[in-house]
Amino acid sequence: MPSPPSKSSFHELSGTSSHPLPIRVIGAGLAGPEAAWQCARRGLAVTLCEMRPLRRTPAHETDLFGELVCSNSLKSDSENTAPWLLKQEMRQAGSLLMEMAARTAVPAGHALAVDRAEFSRLVSEVIAAEPLIRVERGEVTSLGVESGDFEGLTILATGPLTSDALASEIQRLGGSERLFFYDSISPIVEADSIDHSKVYRAARYGKGSADYINCPMTREEYEAFLAALLEAHSAESHEWDQPDWSQANYFEGCLPIEETARRGPDTLRFGPMKPVGLRNPHTGEMPYAVVQLRQENLRADSYNLVGFQNHLKFGEQARVLRMIPGLEKAKFLRYGQIHRNTYINAPELLSPTLQMRRHQQILFAGQLCGVEGYVESIATGLLAGVTAATLATGGEPLPAPRASAHGSLIHYICNAAAKNFQPANITFDLLEQLDETTKRKVRDKKTRHKMVCERALAAWKAWCGEIDSSLPAVHSSETRPN
Repeated sequence: MPSPPSKSSFHELSGTSSHPLPIRVIGAGLAGPEAAWQCARRGLAVTLCEMRPLRRTPAHETDLFGELVCSNSLKSDSENTAPWLLKQEMRQAGSLLMEMAARTAVPAGHALAVDRAEFSRLVSEVIAAEPLIRVERGEVTSLGVESGDFEGLTILATGPLTSDALASEIQRLGGSERLFFYDSISPIVEADSIDHSKVYRAARYGKGSADYINCPMTREEYEAFLAALLEAHSAESHEWDQPDWSQANYFEGCLPIEETARRGPDTLRFGPMKPVGLRNPHTGEMPYAVVQLRQENLRADSYNLVGFQNHLKFGEQARVLRMIPGLEKAKFLRYGQIHRNTYINAPELLSPTLQMRRHQQILFAGQLCGVEGYVESIATGLLAGVTAATLATGGEPLPAPRASAHGSLIHYICNAAAKNFQPANITFDLLEQLDETTKRKVRDKKTRHKMVCERALAAWKAWCGEIDSSLPAVHSSETRPN
């Protein structure tokens, strides 16, 4: 059972619209900048703390905000899908990162994908130019709850690579064991090194624009590739990682390809190498397997191997992946990697407003709070920022409506079985379902999904209106780049 709410020292803190409580956000990945922006656009000063570059992580390559360390895709943007709904709600709520994603979008069929370098550059530029956001560089290791060193609100958005010192502090305050799973990064190849005579552009079933490069395989090529993959040697563990990879708890949505391959000879053909709907125009036939490449940036000078996250030695990756037709002379700009993800046991620790039950002046956002994925992380950052702004000005926080995608995601992480809690992406399974009478009347699945989305957007619009009417006037900053 979840721990009972306790006001801790929070009841001694009080803020008003004229004298708001100080707010700090720890972590400047995806959730942190969004949370800080939501506070600032409501006229509240906020401090954004980021330990990079003074303290590096095994996965990040820059000290920019909003760095995307794995894929450059923000999932499907097809209307009436669950990921689209979550993004649509954020757009309606004035999400900064959704605006930056729109500005840096690259062709990706039905998905929203971005030029990752330009995206993080723009996010960093906007945050740096916002006068109400003060950036502090340095590692935070203590939250000062008992000592009273910081008498204000803290949003923890330190992500899956939270430093050991801060993770220990969170564990101590929460009284709950930390949980880990392992996430992977896909390789990126230089566009000019792809042999275009052996590949073709196509969208699955011809739907949407042909934005993906497809590398077709015959059965013989696939079986040779599979054998080489299974024999390849794994990389050494990172400083922050668990040394025994046989005990790793992988997130199913980002399973390394070598782990997928070990589940059976055809598992890859029903996963990242699925050929269905990708007929080869050169032969008129359906390939036995397909490797898809997705554009990485606006210049279209690099592509990532979709679903090919792995934990192989770099030399082994080069050897095995160059067996893919069209990639025989591939130049790798980045090899696949694996890193540890840290998240809390949200059902035990969090309330529906993303506040800690025991220490209500502390809020969680991003993957640390138990969601999985870029879009989900940004969404929780938005909610935590709105809640913090409400609390800072003496208001009563209002949870996101259960019918909305945001509310459904939070409902899951706060109400899942604590014993076997696993992070979640947004899916239709999490959304509030239609009643049985409506289901019997409406048999068509697409129509039902549309109805669920319309209901969600209506509930979300009403919630946004209520939130904005209870907070200081929402304003649009004039510091955004053109």
